[in-house]
Amino acid sequence: MLAYSEVEGLSRKSGGFTLKVRRKARYVDEEICNACGDCLEKCPGRAKDTFDMGLRQRKAIYLYFSQGIPAVMTIDPEACIYLKKGKCGVCKKRCDKGAIDFEMKDEILSLDVGSVIIATGLDIFEPGDLTYYGYGKIKNVITGLQYERLINATGPTGGHLYRPSDQKLAKTVAYVQCVGSRDLNYCSYCSSVCCMCSIKDAMLAREHDPESVSYIFHTDLRNVGKGFQKYEKRAAEEYGVQYVRGRVAEIGEDDEGNPIVLYEDTRQRKVESLKVEMVVLATAATASRGSRELAKMLRVKADKYGFITTRNDQPADTNVKGIFACGFCKGPCDIPEAVSQSSAAAQRAASHVLRSVGAGASKA
Repeated sequence: MLAYSEVEGLSRKSGGFTLKVRRKARYVDEEICNACGDCLEKCPGRAKDTFDMGLRQRKAIYLYFSQGIPAVMTIDPEACIYLKKGKCGVCKKRCDKGAIDFEMKDEILSLDVGSVIIATGLDIFEPGDLTYYGYGKIKNVITGLQYERLINATGPTGGHLYRPSDQKLAKTVAYVQCVGSRDLNYCSYCSSVCCMCSIKDAMLAREHDPESVSYIFHTDLRNVGKGFQKYEKRAAEEYGVQYVRGRVAEIGEDDEGNPIVLYEDTRQRKVESLKVEMVVLATAATASRGSRELAKMLRVKADKYGFITTRNDQPADTNVKGIFACGFCKGPCDIPEAVSQSSAAAQRAASHVLRSVGAGASKA
């Protein structure tokens, strides 16, 4: 496993491929570091914590997240005072094991492989351009992933749903569906997982605070997996989740920082408004950043959204023999579907390698 690395090139060779991989310098020796955290204590460098969706800052030397593999530290060269100015080096002084290496350089590796599986996952649509939702201007309008970090025990608030504006506990929360998705101006497709994610998040809010009230604004709920509709019904009956059928037109704000949701209730055929203490935007799920560049590099086809396209008769196979794809890099899917696709891709890749080995042996 090569963590903190990027594929930079691919060339075909007899029986497989040669991959060019850049292994980035993390300035910490993976063989020595045990993630004890001593280096963190006095580090003066600061940067936005991208794993916590910018909701807090981290040190210049950091552990990306607690369950990450390998469990080793990394130094951010853009935030490290020593790497930028040649001063500081306190982390190296604090590390008794001698894992810090400021002289480390990027390493270029050449790997001979029999097959390739693309499983680059997804990224999230940035809703800043949808100004009518107020994201980036109204502090208490956040994205679904930011909510996930707030409600998580390892997140910036220790699992409490504190509002970014004043750190007060949010008791009324509105979840707005299809932000960027099913939208001809941005992502015309359905992102597949958003409805269930919002329902789960609303249930988590009630579990954390029995007084919590949640509203889910939707055009229609697309919960088509096994047991999903039962889950949707359970949220309403046992957790008090209120489903509001109607598109949100605009989100404003009162003097106390409370978001005011203006929406059309399509069941009542009325334009209504609702004041809540926090709004969570269910933003579209998109192909991962760099997916188009990777597709071009590997010579595989991608659609206009950057999703890798595969064959209809062999759903794991790309247009390039020996290169396979699975999961969200092909298009929206949930975890069970991604696991199933991964098994198929692994089977196809193994079969390809075995056939190549057999062909080579017969020629010999």
